[in-house]
Amino acid sequence: FAVPGAFAPTCSARHLPSFRDHLADFKANGVDVVACTAVNDHFVMGAWAKDQHVFGEIVMLADGSGEFARAVGLDADFSKFGMGPRSKRYSMIVKDGVVSQVNVEEGGEYKVSSAEYLLGQLS
Repeated sequence: FAVPGAFAPTCSARHLPSFRDHLADFKANGVDVVACTAVNDHFVMGAWAKDQHVFGEIVMLADGSGEFARAVGLDADFSKFGMGPRSKRYSMIVKDGVVSQVNVEEGGEYKVSSAEYLLGQLS
């Protein structure tokens, strides 16, 4: 799953915690790895993992320059919020290197990228 930025309000209060709280449910549904990406450097992602108590549990993928977000067409301009280029908020299912599902939030919402929504797609 992807968030616009580590330590951002919705990202820290709802998005990452939803995946942390449902790690066992993902494992029970055959998920090997839960990963989070954000347009932040690896130092920030590491600090955020420790702050959110997911260090070693959720793989934190730093996309420091936003190259991955751009490459998959899920980049966003958050300049009006003072954040610059970022990633859209989304979740995806990847099996054996093939993306089978992508859930992209629109208009600042937080629904289809949640752990609960993604778990419903796995069942």
